[in-house]
Amino acid sequence: MDVFFTIDVEVSSNGWKNLDERFVNIFNQSIHGKTPQGQFGLPYQLKVMNDHGLMSVCFIEPLFSARFGQQPLDEVVGIVCAAGHEPQLHMHTEWVDEARIPLLDGMNGKRPNLRDYSVAEQISLIGIGKRMLAQAGVPHVDAFRAGSFAFNHDTLKAVHANGIMYDSSYNTTMFGPASGVRPGETIWWPFKHAGICEHPMTVFDDGTGKLRHVQLTACSFKEIEKLLWAALEAGYASFLILSHSFELLSGRERSRSDPVVIRRFRKLCKFLEKNSDSFHLRGFHGLEPEVPMETPPMLRSPIWRTGWRVAEQVYRRIYY
Repeated sequence: MDVFFTIDVEVSSNGWKNLDERFVNIFNQSIHGKTPQGQFGLPYQLKVMNDHGLMSVCFIEPLFSARFGQQPLDEVVGIVCAAGHEPQLHMHTEWVDEARIPLLDGMNGKRPNLRDYSVAEQISLIGIGKRMLAQAGVPHVDAFRAGSFAFNHDTLKAVHANGIMYDSSYNTTMFGPASGVRPGETIWWPFKHAGICEHPMTVFDDGTGKLRHVQLTACSFKEIEKLLWAALEAGYASFLILSHSFELLSGRERSRSDPVVIRRFRKLCKFLEKNSDSFHLRGFHGLEPEVPMETPPMLRSPIWRTGWRVAEQVYRRIYY
């Protein structure tokens, strides 16, 4: 089974006041994961994955560079490419009105979600993002993901108009059902729409009747391990895991490391290496644009395992 370990690589501002004064600290936390305990950001994550012979898809957000210049974006792309991982395009449109030179005509205030823009504006913004990545050393983009999964049916038209074949913005636990893409359906498997191959987030029923997407900070290692085996047994073609460049940091200010999630990440990497004959980590480059002929069953996790994860998360919040 193909496994996509996706890392959203983004500069997270934690507010919009005094951006220029705070940028060096913001960048170091968001990308390098600098803490008093050491650095646990993107370079650390990619090194651990390389140590286990694994690869990731790094969805890189470039719009921040319209405020802070080309050099930091060059640095981000350089980290990903030097480590041999796959760069793709991510976009958080809350940066649009922060640009020193306007990216769109008539911008007035924040429109934080890509779905807040017209199809023409989305086409323009995705094209700008592609050119920014190209200037930083990414000559070709195969896949796109909207920031916060906040896309709509126009987004897929805009992705297609920019010559991108794959999208990974659909998350049925967030904006997916309200996107206008296959309305009335709950979707967790790859499908084609508007000329695009959509690879949604993998989601599961956590035993309480609620759906949860598979994210490193949101699921225990045991949950992810059991879900991977269940997906393989059920005949899933692929499985998507979500992480972020700052995923291993704790606290609202991300000022310290999170030992619980770090252990979770290292255990998952060790597991994936050990079971590489069953789980093939890959990217979108060279992927055949095929989708399942049949709907795979919804993955489910027993409520007792959810209870264990809740206890682990409470421990994280109290002690880290």
